[in-house]
Amino acid sequence: MVEFFVVYDNEAVGEFIESWGFSCYVKSKVRILFDTGWDGNILLHNLDLAGIEDFDYIFLSHQHWDHIGGLNHVIDKTSYVVVPKSFSENLKREIRRKAELIEVEDLKMIDDGVYTTGELGTYIKEQSLIVDVGNAYFVVTGCSHPGLDVILNRAEELGGVLGVMGGFHGFRDIEILKKYDIVIPCHCTEYKDEILKMKNAKRCFAGCRFNL
Repeated sequence: MVEFFVVYDNEAVGEFIESWGFSCYVKSKVRILFDTGWDGNILLHNLDLAGIEDFDYIFLSHQHWDHIGGLNHVIDKTSYVVVPKSFSENLKREIRRKAELIEVEDLKMIDDGVYTTGELGTYIKEQSLIVDVGNAYFVVTGCSHPGLDVILNRAEELGGVLGVMGGFHGFRDIEILKKYDIVIPCHCTEYKDEILKMKNAKRCFAGCRFNL
């Protein structure tokens, strides 16, 4: 069983605080913080509410402020930070001062049951997380700047994909999403209202938690 817990999003419930950006905690055989939102203090508040103290990896999808802004507040809670190789040399140097840096270019396994799509896209390069949830894979995206279809096609090179969550940016070919069991549009999804009309879609918010 794999646990997914959204700890930073534009929407929130209860005592969780909403803010522009995205972060999701993934607990499988290893513990991963996917992206860090923008405001590190909000991220720490939400992590505390979720009862999450540390993680094995911080996985950064792309170098936009609303996905890496909270990094300095949580980097001391991990051993490894996984980034696309195209990240700026200055930022990579700063990360190396506090954690072991893992740079990725291609589809590869990061740890047991956890994969990166590798860098995708041209103008904005981005990696997504692929998690083995048992007989299928689940994808977590940052903003999907390279195109959600491109990301899902890359993930399907590993095998069947159960579903996807995260920011879908301007992706509008909603028919493609109907073949998946679960679709969770978060953060910067432009056509979120249309996607949420699908039977397989679920709403995303800080405080959202589910197991696969």
